[in-house]
Amino acid sequence: MNAPPVHSFAPVVDARARVLVLGSMPGVVSLDAGRYYAHPRNLFWPIVGALFGFDPALPYADRLARLQAHGVALWDVAAECVRPGSLDARIEAGSVVPNDIAGLLAQYRGITRIRFNGAAAETLFRRHVSPLPDPAPDLRRLPSTSPAHAAMDFEAKRSAWRAGLMSDA
Repeated sequence: MNAPPVHSFAPVVDARARVLVLGSMPGVVSLDAGRYYAHPRNLFWPIVGALFGFDPALPYADRLARLQAHGVALWDVAAECVRPGSLDARIEAGSVVPNDIAGLLAQYRGITRIRFNGAAAETLFRRHVSPLPDPAPDLRRLPSTSPAHAAMDFEAKRSAWRAGLMSDA
């Protein structure tokens, strides 16, 4: 039996956005919760909370507001795909329908940096998203915050994310 397609969330973005963090597609826990990075072992909220000085246990709407206040937008490369389970490696390549990232960038001209939350997001982006508005934003892959990417410890991930989110290049 084929898995049904899954659908990503709307972007979290406003006029203050300077950096766009792109995931691949929310995992099952996040999809069920209707929230970005909802898996309790995902390090996204602990990392950005540490970087921007907020408690990662704040209510979801407050966490999103804190990110936006720091110029960070969230979205996913895929708007839709077939993926049994949560692992990016299980995304069926021919099933990916990308989000309109170029359109988002055209609307929010202040976004000058795109940061990929892991290799899968970057791979999907390079395969499915083009062309980008000119001038194109600075692109950089950051270590995945997913619990499936346990080869790097919290401090190393936090350091990489600090460099990726808080520097201009």
